[in-house]
Order: sequence, then C-alpha cells, then structure tokens
Amino acid sequence: MPETPERQSSTTSPGNDSGPFINLPWPTAGDDDHLYLAVNVSDETVILPHDSLLQLEPGDIVIGAAPRPDLLSRGENLALFRIPLCLLDASADDLRAVAHTHLSGGSGLASLVSQFLTALARTPRHQRLTGGRRLALNTADLVALLVGDVLRTRGPRSAPGSHEMLARIQRHIQDNLMDPDLAPESIARAHHISVRYLHKLFQSGGTTVSAWIRQRRLDACRAELRARRRTVAAVAHSWGFASPSHFSRLFRQTYGITPKEWQATASSDA
Repeated sequence: MPETPERQSSTTSPGNDSGPFINLPWPTAGDDDHLYLAVNVSDETVILPHDSLLQLEPGDIVIGAAPRPDLLSRGENLALFRIPLCLLDASADDLRAVAHTHLSGGSGLASLVSQFLTALARTPRHQRLTGGRRLALNTADLVALLVGDVLRTRGPRSAPGSHEMLARIQRHIQDNLMDPDLAPESIARAHHISVRYLHKLFQSGGTTVSAWIRQRRLDACRAELRARRRTVAAVAHSWGFASPSHFSRLFRQTYGITPKEWQATASSDA
C-alpha cells in the first residue's frame, strides 16, 4: 500500500525532518531557513480556507515560507516537504517572493515537479532513506528549478532582493578582508545561501566571488603600502595573501608595477 507523509516523532539520521513532513536525508543541519511545499497527491480536490477559499486540484503545489496549519491538518491528501533554503540557490528575499504561490500541477515545470514529488511521497520511507544524499540533492535541485521559474515569471519584482543580497555580501567581504579563511564557502554559510547561488549573484555583476575578493585585497594593500612603512610580505600577509611572491605577481599584473616599486614611488613623493 502506498505510504502517505509520515507522522513519526523521530528520524533515522541527523538532518532529517520529523512529524508530518516527508523524510529525506538533507545534507545540512541547524536552524537555517526552509522552504515549505505541499503537493496534492490524492485524486480529490482539497479545499483550504486561507484568506479566501483555495482549491488544490490533484497534482497542484503550494509553496510557503512557513508551515501552514491548514496544510498540516490534511496530511492524508497532501505530501508535505520542508527543504533547507541553502540547497535551493535562493535567498531569504526570494523565499518571501514565492511564498503563498499556488501552482497548477497540470502543465509546465510544475507538472514535472509534482509527478516526481508525488512518486517520492508514495515510495516507502526506508527506500527513500536508502537513496541517501543523492536523492535529497536531486529533489532539492528540481524544486530549485521550480522556484527559479516562479521568480522569472514574476520578472523584475525579484531583482531588488538579489541586489540587496549582493550588497550585503559585499559589505561582509569588505569587513572580513583580513581573514585568511574568507572564501565562498564561509561567505555562503554566513548568509544562509548555497555556494552556487553566491556565484550566480556575482556573475550577474560580471565578476566572480574570488576575483572580487582579490581585487579588494589588492586595493587595500596598495593603499597601505603607500601610507605605511611595512614590508611587502607583512602587508600581503595581513590582508590574506599567504604567498608574498604570488601577491607580487598579482600586484604587477593589476597595476603594472611591483609592490616594492610602488612603495618606493610613494616614499619619494612624500
């Protein structure tokens, strides 16, 4: 007999959701934001009183930023998923933009996602957990495509959220330039987004995360070499460059002059 969404009070391994949600071994843990998604896996129309009457036809999908009591109470007809936002190439602003979205499962990408999630919900729990991390990531990738499709159809409304997120990340980078461990992984973790989404944000500005960090560090080193009498190696190290020789090559490629030559020129102008 097909399995309906579980109501177990515990999970098999860390990171799995419990209660009414479909259990998958999501490769993340903690208190990160989540996207909540419900699919009508029954052959009946489900009516949800929420502001106005919302009717979910078989296969229809509802996306939310928080669990809704009216969805949780209809677990026999709905498959409920709670997916970590950091796996979806989406920001908290994107999540708010797609919240309360009702999608017909009869056509388009929503139909594909609905069929996959319905089959997943009907798969016995132990088989889903056997699929492990790969099955969880494939599920997240498919839902990420759906979220991206919703954002694109809404056009420019989603753009300000992306711009604001990029600005916050750039400020974070500026504030942590001297941290030698500053990297895409730590930046993405600090902002509760995926590394892939982080790269996508910078690509929209015509650069990469690493290139943007490198240029800010080079600019900071250039300013300090002009203003202070410290060795090139000391300045490079203080701004996150592990290799003085590598720093010197980058400096010359960027400014057409070596760090020592720049420092000497600055001293003669003083």
